[in-house]
This record gives sequence, structure tokens and C-alpha cells, in this order.
Amino acid sequence: MAGRVHLVRHSEAVHNTDHDFSRLDPELTLVGQQQAEGLANVFPASDEVGLIVTSPLRRTIQTTLLAFANVLDERYFDQGSGKGVAGGAELVLDPGLQERSALPCDTGSDPRVLEATFPSLDFSGLGAGWQVKEGLYSPDAVEDRARNVRQYLADNIEALKDRNRRDIVVVTHGVFMKVLSGDPEIDLPKAGWRSYSIEQGEEGNVVLVST
Repeated sequence: MAGRVHLVRHSEAVHNTDHDFSRLDPELTLVGQQQAEGLANVFPASDEVGLIVTSPLRRTIQTTLLAFANVLDERYFDQGSGKGVAGGAELVLDPGLQERSALPCDTGSDPRVLEATFPSLDFSGLGAGWQVKEGLYSPDAVEDRARNVRQYLADNIEALKDRNRRDIVVVTHGVFMKVLSGDPEIDLPKAGWRSYSIEQGEEGNVVLVST
């Protein structure tokens, strides 16, 4: 049986409450932290997840580390914290999952800032300027970016097919999720999720089909 993809929306961030969209890469509120921790208690497929792919903005990274501390490998947490699992799921920080708009609140931080904030994570794969909203990361290129992400997910579902943990969690943003899922009406609550299968569309392209 092929694995599933679970799309997760980040939990509540500061700009979601004060509506100050000029904030650069805002963090979670206290409520948002609690929402993410609560997700850990209700997410039903923890034992089936082999890979977590996350937008590199601070609020999505925080959501991931709080919600999936019982799923991710222990190397992604401070030594002695008691978080993480020996031989747990791999974490990939994918700039393709960043939010669509070029507003400061939807713009990522410099990798050096992220390294200081999350010292147990490796940001070397992001590349210089990943947070600049140009080229593939411009608002106008969002369809191309989503297509690339779907193909990446399909490739990794295939790579995981012979393992015990075959599912992938994707932690991303509300607007980009509409494009990625192909469902313009999707509007998950903060720290909400929906599960999908990977299928081939009529034109041979990769599509996500809600399960």
C-alpha cells in the first residue's frame, strides 16, 4: 500500500492576531505553541510517518518541532531534551513550501538568523537568497512551485514504499496549501491537517487526492 501525504497548516502566529503584516517572519503566539503541542496528541498517523517536509519560515518550523517531537529523529532537538525518537523521521526544510505573498510576514529569515534560532537544524541546503521573492519564489510562480513540490512528494512516496513508515507530513501555509492541494476552497484551522493520496492526473501530472 502506497503512503499518504498529510498537509498541515502552521499554528497561530503573531501576525494572525495583531494583523501587522509588516512583521518579518513572525513566530508563534503562546496559543499557537499550545495548538502545535495539542496536534501531537490527536494526529492519528504518527507511527506511519517517515518524512516531514517543512516550510523554512519560523512559524512552520516551530509548529513542526512542537507537533512532531514524538515522530522526528532525536538529532533535530537539543541533546538531553528528551524530545525526538531514535531512528525517527527525517526533516527536510523546503523553500518551495514558503507562503505565496511577498509581504514581510510571508518572507523568510536569513539562514544565519535561522541557525541561531534553531541550532539543532541544518539550513545549509536552503541556499543564499532563498527568502527573496523572485524567480521560482515570486508570487507569480506559485503554480510552478507547487507542481515541483508535488513531484518531490511523489518521488519520496516511491522511495518510502518498502519501509514501515511510508507517510509524509507537509507543514506549510494557508494560501500556498490551496495551490499545492489543487483545492482553492481548502481552509484548514490553525494546526489542522488533511490527508491525501498521490495519483497521476489526466495529463500525467502529479495530483493530490483527498482521502
